[in-house]
Amino acid sequence: MTRYSAIPWPWLLLAAAVGLFAGEAVGRFFGDASSFGQTVYRIAVMTGAVTALTLLILPARRPAYLLGAAVCAGLMGWALWLQYGLQLDPCPLCVVQRMIVMAMGFIFLIAGLHNPGRIGAAVYAGLACVAGGIGVAVAARHVWIQAQPRGTVASCGMSLDYMLESLPFTDVIGKVFGGSGECAEAGWLFLDLGIPAWTLVFFVAMTVAALALVRRD
Repeated sequence: MTRYSAIPWPWLLLAAAVGLFAGEAVGRFFGDASSFGQTVYRIAVMTGAVTALTLLILPARRPAYLLGAAVCAGLMGWALWLQYGLQLDPCPLCVVQRMIVMAMGFIFLIAGLHNPGRIGAAVYAGLACVAGGIGVAVAARHVWIQAQPRGTVASCGMSLDYMLESLPFTDVIGKVFGGSGECAEAGWLFLDLGIPAWTLVFFVAMTVAALALVRRD
């Protein structure tokens, strides 16, 4: 087992589990388990738990990079199954998050093939931080859009492909982050968290793992 002497990660996992139960209790107390505050709380708990678990099982540097690339490929496979198996077409924000997942997967794959030393690992960690930071921002915006009351988000919007073909890039960014009815649909849920919430958890965990690999010789 990988040990991180500075931070008691197993205790963090235990605290996350206790926090999850406490969060459910808080949701029942206020009578709205699907409120935005409750969603943020669940995301925070799951982010801490998944990140801690990732660091506890983190292998040596090269297999960890290849494992990270495999995880990204698995997430893309799952997204395609949701699209073509469950007929859940991706909204523009979902497409952007998919591209960021692919970018992170490419970074981890190249790093695994390269098998860098500490300096190279720091470079790859920086790239992962950039991609992961953008991913967190996009996913967080998507979570916020889904939390808005019905009728406050435009009922429909242009597809991302059409916007890229017909609008200036700056206008595309504004319209994508503005959201539409497609982005407001919850779609697939797991543990009461939707797809953007889980991608946010993924981006944080993978970014922290990339940073930890700088010191995993």
